[in-house]
Amino acid sequence: MKEPDFPNLEWQYRPCFYDLSNPSDLLKLNMLRMDGHIDQEYDQIQSQLVDLYLCRFPADGVLSGFGDFLHSVLKGIPIEEFGLWVYYPWSRSLVHILSEEEFIEVRTNRNQLKIRSEEQQLLRGKTIGIIGLSVGAAIAQTIAMERTCGRLKLADFDTLDLSNMNRLKSGVMDLEMPKVVLAAREIAQIDPYLEVEIFPLGVGKDNYSDFFGGGSPLDLLVEVCDGLQVKIESRMMARDLGVPVIMETNDRGMLDIERFDLEPGRPIFHGLLEGTDIGDPEKIDPAKRLEILMKIVDPRKISPRMQESLPMLGSRLKSWPQLASEVMLGAALCCWTARKLLLGEVLASGRQYFDLHELLTGKPY
Repeated sequence: MKEPDFPNLEWQYRPCFYDLSNPSDLLKLNMLRMDGHIDQEYDQIQSQLVDLYLCRFPADGVLSGFGDFLHSVLKGIPIEEFGLWVYYPWSRSLVHILSEEEFIEVRTNRNQLKIRSEEQQLLRGKTIGIIGLSVGAAIAQTIAMERTCGRLKLADFDTLDLSNMNRLKSGVMDLEMPKVVLAAREIAQIDPYLEVEIFPLGVGKDNYSDFFGGGSPLDLLVEVCDGLQVKIESRMMARDLGVPVIMETNDRGMLDIERFDLEPGRPIFHGLLEGTDIGDPEKIDPAKRLEILMKIVDPRKISPRMQESLPMLGSRLKSWPQLASEVMLGAALCCWTARKLLLGEVLASGRQYFDLHELLTGKPY
C-alpha cells in the first residue's frame, strides 16, 4: 500500500484540508480513498448547517426558514462540495465540516456573551505558548475549547508514560507517544482550524527565538514544566520581550502571574530568588536545584500531603504527586487568566491560592 504524501512529523498531528470544489483537492482525496488510507468517513454537514441556522435565527425552533437559508448558503453547489473535508492521518478518518468562518461562528456561539463577539475576534489574533505538556495538555485543551487564542505553540520533549495517565487525557494505545503530538491531535479534533505549532524537543537556547518569535510572536507564556533551567531561562526571555507569564502548580490551586509586559524590570518569580546565586542555569547541581525550587514554591505554603511527599522523591516516589482534579482546576484557572490578560484587563502580578479545601471546609490544611 502506498503511503500518503505527508511530511513524517506533520503526518502525526496536523490535519489535511480538502475543498471538493477544487479539482486538485478532489483528485488528492480520491487518491486517498483508492489507496485505502481512509477507514472512516463522517459527513454530518446537514446537522452543522442546521446548527448554523439556529445560531443565526434562534427564535425559529421549528426550522420554518431553513429551506430558504440552505438554498442561500449553498448557492447552487452540491452539498458535498460545501465547506471542507478534513483528513486526520493518525486515525485515518475523514470528516466533512463547515468552512472556517462558519465553523468558528457555530463553535463559539455558546461562549456569548460571556465572551463577546468582538472579544472573540480579538482573541483569534493572539498566540499562546505553553511549556510542559502534562498540566499543560489540560490547559491547551481548555484554551482550544474556549478558543482563547488563534494559535498555540506547544513545547515538551517527553513521551507519555503509564504513570502520566492519572492526569493526562490519553489512552493506553498512546503510550510512548510524544506529549506534544498527543496534545496537538486532541486540539485538531476539537478545532482543526486552530493553528498549532509543536516543539517536540522542548525549548532551550537553540530554539527560544523560534518559540517566542518566528512568524507568530507570543502574546502570553504559560510555563508549567518541571525543568528548573527552562523555568528560569524562559522567564528571562519573556521579561526581555515583554511577554506576561502564567504558572500553575496544581497544589492548593497556586497561580502565579508575572506582568513583564507592564513591569519590564520585575524580578522573576516575584523576587523569591533574590539573593540566591543561580549562576549558569545549565550547571545547577541536584541539591541546589531542590533548594531553588523550594524557594520558588515556598514550602511553608504547600499542602501537608505535598510536604509529606517531598522527602520521598527519588527514593519511594518517582516524582511529586499530581491529581487529575487539581490539574483540571489549574487548566480552568490558567484559561480564565489567559483570556483576561489577552483582552487587556488589569490583573496584577503576584501569587494567589484557590484552595478548595479552605474554600469548602472553612479550615486551613
